Amino acid sequence: MDSPPVDLIVSLTRQTLQFRRDGRVLREFRVSTSRHGPGELSGSLCTPRGLHVIRAKIGSGLPVGAVLRGRRPTGEILTPELHRAEPGRDWILSRILWLSGLEPGRNRLGNVDSMRRYIYIHGTPDQEPMGVPFSHGCIRMRNADVCWLFDAVTPGTRVNIVP
Repeated sequence: MDSPPVDLIVSLTRQTLQFRRDGRVLREFRVSTSRHGPGELSGSLCTPRGLHVIRAKIGSGLPVGAVLRGRRPTGEILTPELHRAEPGRDWILSRILWLSGLEPGRNRLGNVDSMRRYIYIHGTPDQEPMGVPFSHGCIRMRNADVCWLFDAVTPGTRVNIVP
């Protein structure tokens, strides 16, 4: 028997991600979206709004805190020393859920395409703030949270990014 559908709701105002099954909120996580606010244009560093799907899951089996660059593991695990060596770097850690927009002209195709903008849900250093807009456009989560979410969703899971 198929399990009830799962979807994710990201609230830009509340800085939360809700994991829902069959319309019921089962878990809620604090996240961090773009410090530049909402927006869909390529190069804006904003978090796109609207309906998306998880197009790809990257990082299965990697250790918590594994560093990814260009969607590939570097072989490093984030340490305080590595973090200090590259201040200001937009760390992508542990897992990536790569989003693809579902609304042509809003977050899909042309200069508003979320997938071509490399918009992810991903892990970030534990020192980074959650619950406040601080990212470069992606949706950041605590590493333990993104690992849990990664295991709970499949490609095709709907993600609605709302004001």
